[in-house]
Amino acid sequence: MRKKQLLFMIINMNVGGTEKALLNMLEQLPPENYNITLLMLEEYGGFMNQIPRHVTIEYVIDYPGMKELINKPLLHVALRSLKKWELGKFIKASSLYIGSKLLQDRTFLYQTILKDYPQTAKTYDIAVAYAGPMDFISYFVLKKIKAANKLQWVHFDITKIGFNCTFASKMYPYFDKIYAVSKQARNNLVHALPHLEEKTAVFYNLVSAQSVMNQSREGRGFSDPFEGIRILTIGRLSIEKGQDLAIRALDRLIQDGYKVKWYCVGEGSSRKELEKLIAEFDLQEHFILLGSNPNPYPYLAQCDLYVQPSRHEGYCITLNEARCLNKPIVTTDFNGAREQITDGSTGSIVAINEYEIYIAVKQLLDNPALRSNYIKNLANDAKRTATSGIAHKIIF
Repeated sequence: MRKKQLLFMIINMNVGGTEKALLNMLEQLPPENYNITLLMLEEYGGFMNQIPRHVTIEYVIDYPGMKELINKPLLHVALRSLKKWELGKFIKASSLYIGSKLLQDRTFLYQTILKDYPQTAKTYDIAVAYAGPMDFISYFVLKKIKAANKLQWVHFDITKIGFNCTFASKMYPYFDKIYAVSKQARNNLVHALPHLEEKTAVFYNLVSAQSVMNQSREGRGFSDPFEGIRILTIGRLSIEKGQDLAIRALDRLIQDGYKVKWYCVGEGSSRKELEKLIAEFDLQEHFILLGSNPNPYPYLAQCDLYVQPSRHEGYCITLNEARCLNKPIVTTDFNGAREQITDGSTGSIVAINEYEIYIAVKQLLDNPALRSNYIKNLANDAKRTATSGIAHKIIF
């Protein structure tokens, strides 16, 4: 039987939910059936060494030279180039800015930047714009990858991020299928782009419960001698992940006299702001930023409560991983939370604010029987197995 040729395109392999979901999918695609290529914009990330050996890794040539023009406001790039007397760059950025403004079309930018970039010599059976929605990757897969079928992934709640409806309305119809990672994420996408409804479907991020359990036994978890209740949150340090809400909720718990420590695994652009907030509430001994870790599962296995305080998600993979280890859970009511948790049975779902998080955590601290009930119900939760299917039997 001929192996199918698959290509996935992503930004890099930073430690994050999208990248972890991709790794889980790659692990479930049998190498005897597929030749897999991973096309990346950047050669770095904490998950680089976890890419399966049978996967061929390639990179977009000259992306570092394109990156600023793609990701930064073009007017700022032009003005900064002029100040530095980089006249060639100034002329290029200025013309791109003017053209994009006049045409009101993001595709003009990508078309111009990639004008001389060749199509792939190889033809694939399926090419996947996996880091979606990132417009550049969507455009690249459509215009520069030769493939019989092309798929677009949407990992986020498009109502909460800078989603370009004009670009998507123009380009997404050329994809054969568009996958959103939760029902609610799909509903939001269809509401914004109703003409694409028939092309869209839900594909939950894959999680292997066995892999989570195996990795939870590897490496070290908590090293401090704390004997109280350990609360854990995993996620990139950023405003959308809501660690600031967790800090404020913890302040209330400490003022109430609870013996708790709250730990965060993850790194990101909000570290300085979070450190400032921790100091403001004098929580340096109680709210611990552990940094990035490609294997957070020993911490997850050892914690007493797991809290996901996010302001928005697509489909929260760390929430699913906490379910795999049967942890009592408090989560905010973001996209897809109710597709994973049954409120009051397998966890607590609360509004997205620090007071609601505080009340739900306090309830679990005061009620060990409720924690035990959540653990028991999670162990029997059929929803957990719903995201552990074999990818190639579903879509490939």
